[in-house]
Amino acid sequence: MKSSQTPPEIFDRRRRYALRQRAQSKAADAFLWHYVAQEMTERLALVTRTFEDVLMIGPIAAFAQEILGERTCNVHRVDIVDPSAPAMRQAEEDRLPFEPHSFDLVISGGVLDSVNDLPGALIQIRHILKPDSLFLGHMFGAGSLATLKAHMVAAEAPVATPHIHPQIDLRSAADLLSRAGFTLPVADGDILPVRYGDWRRLVRDIREAGIGNALAGPRRYLGREYLARLDHAWQDAADQSGRCEEQFMHLFLSGWAPSANQPKPARRGSGEVSLASILRPSGKD
Repeated sequence: MKSSQTPPEIFDRRRRYALRQRAQSKAADAFLWHYVAQEMTERLALVTRTFEDVLMIGPIAAFAQEILGERTCNVHRVDIVDPSAPAMRQAEEDRLPFEPHSFDLVISGGVLDSVNDLPGALIQIRHILKPDSLFLGHMFGAGSLATLKAHMVAAEAPVATPHIHPQIDLRSAADLLSRAGFTLPVADGDILPVRYGDWRRLVRDIREAGIGNALAGPRRYLGREYLARLDHAWQDAADQSGRCEEQFMHLFLSGWAPSANQPKPARRGSGEVSLASILRPSGKD
């Protein structure tokens, strides 16, 4: 029985698999994942907590040792590509094959922005976390690849075809964490600018990271003239050094699985001092 609220398949699961399969051998060399791993390492270093069972989801799993450091953990890895290590399981991010309360740390990097059921994936992650356990996530957010998008639209005018899937903004990411039931949800963004002399090198970096276009639907043949127009658009926008600046908007997410012993905000209206009385000017009623 299918629910009327089942989210549409915006992304083609086979294309996602093909993109990641092609990039799997180069994931450890992609500078984007090195950047994400470094940021994850710094965020986790602020947490003074012992973790026993850890789940790494997506390409970021290749950097488990770097992120976890000297922590002694049972590390499990999940990706949609064929298992490349004994601890790797093949699964999709919105169809996780784990029992509730299986992990005390879940780290997901580079996959949430192209999962079909993002709210469902976050809810599943919360369910497989033990009470008072941590989720750290990463996704590419709105504003990423703005330069490439603009040049593609200019080269393809007057009819534009989506080549890069839409991304969510920082506020929406924070709202999704709250809706998924995480406590102490935090979402922050960081822009990584990269300068390119050729759009083809940018596309190669995207493909090597496995984050290309996985949108469902037919592909339209653009022809050689389109490539020439894209070359021209890129060159026209280049600076004196012949380069264009591209941006990768990184969204970092964190939240805790609920627990009865976690601190809770005070009940509204329970304060003993009125804020209005504090802000009222002196000598006035």
